[in-house]
Amino acid sequence: MKTWVILGATSAIARAFIRQEADTGAGFLLCGRDQNDMLVTAADARHRGAAAAEVCAIDMRDADSFAPVLARLQTISGTICCAVFVGSMPEQSEIDADPGLIPGVVIDSFTGPAQFLTALAPLMEEREAGEIVGVSSVAGDRGRLGNYVYGAAKAGFSTYLSGLRNRLGRKGIHVMTVKPGPVDTAMTWGSQLPFMATPDAVAKDIIAGLKSQRNTVYTKRLWLLVMTIIRLIPEPIFKKLSI
Repeated sequence: MKTWVILGATSAIARAFIRQEADTGAGFLLCGRDQNDMLVTAADARHRGAAAAEVCAIDMRDADSFAPVLARLQTISGTICCAVFVGSMPEQSEIDADPGLIPGVVIDSFTGPAQFLTALAPLMEEREAGEIVGVSSVAGDRGRLGNYVYGAAKAGFSTYLSGLRNRLGRKGIHVMTVKPGPVDTAMTWGSQLPFMATPDAVAKDIIAGLKSQRNTVYTKRLWLLVMTIIRLIPEPIFKKLSI
């Protein structure tokens, strides 16, 4: 049986992914801070056909909270998979006013998930099976005026996932990086951002990417073209743009 460990199970994209994946009969270990919210999602997953759906408290800023999750996974037979939906993005103006916010953004969006995945990797290698989905962001493709701290954290996470893909691919484990543009979630409420996607659309693209064994998925796909153009703008011109 396939069991999905969902980090950040209270996010809108995570809930959409769980809804769409539950009818495959997979099991779920939902991990996050709001246990009441996750209990509702777990009940819904079981109703939709999930073989099992458990809840486990975890906090990316507290590495000690990883141990119970990792211990529980040792007792679950079959294929272990992991999907990472965590991250935080304060307004860049808030970070500029309070640089003390930077460590939290980096832990939530990069180092916390990386630490968990590095601890999980040996179990997956031992079983020589599994999938990892890491939700990064188009913001990591180039440092931009509006969110360069969040972008730097996601750039680090994307690079980490690329290296992890190189490592685990030798054991038959697929690691996929997902780079959404703006998504209609709590993180973007009130924002007037272009090409906004819904959580359900992003989850659908994730599942399609897993089926085709893609290494990197941009969602909406239009963002691949947009970010290719942005990366090609010469630095003397780019630094004068308000993007």
